[in-house]
Amino acid sequence: MSFTYEALVFFLALFALYSPVAALSSYLPYVRGYTHAEQLRLALGLALNALVFVLIAVWVGEPLLELLGISTAALTATGGIALILAAVPLMRGAGETAPPTETPEEEVIKRKNPLFTPLTFPLTVGGTTFAFGVAASADAGDVTGRLWLSVAALAYGIVTGVTLYLSGHVERRISLETSAILDRVAGILLTAIAVILLANGFTDLVTARLNS
Repeated sequence: MSFTYEALVFFLALFALYSPVAALSSYLPYVRGYTHAEQLRLALGLALNALVFVLIAVWVGEPLLELLGISTAALTATGGIALILAAVPLMRGAGETAPPTETPEEEVIKRKNPLFTPLTFPLTVGGTTFAFGVAASADAGDVTGRLWLSVAALAYGIVTGVTLYLSGHVERRISLETSAILDRVAGILLTAIAVILLANGFTDLVTARLNS
């Protein structure tokens, strides 16, 4: 099996796991309120974060997990916890409040940057993504194979950045009423995803403990 084929399979696996259409709708509540330039910076930051995350998995993933004493199942469960904390307020419509009394400058200062959590982790990358990188690296074996996997990681990072950038365009073209409805729907979907992550992560942790 050629290195290029393995890299293509790796990219397609990441692409299918990521699901850009679903990710785009999940990003909508988190890009709202940012200017076009700020959304562009978020997109570039997400592309870089996703690339670095996958590269770490490919090049040092297995020894890093052993050194830290954690598993991909633990990462998955952690992602579920992080996502449910962000998703439940959306589902409950917590963002549908009266306009703030702060000035725009004060509002910007108080705004929490969502780039790392939840945009990067767990909406874009997580325990399963890391596991894919570790497994692909083990199959590739040598440096040449990992370099091809790095090319696939770069393509994946570009896909995530473009998806976030497009979500900003979509968000600017919908009404406030539609935005509120989409926030609720996104909150329900994200909460469901968080529950799945928690269930899968804890199940894998318990299974691994019983097997050991």
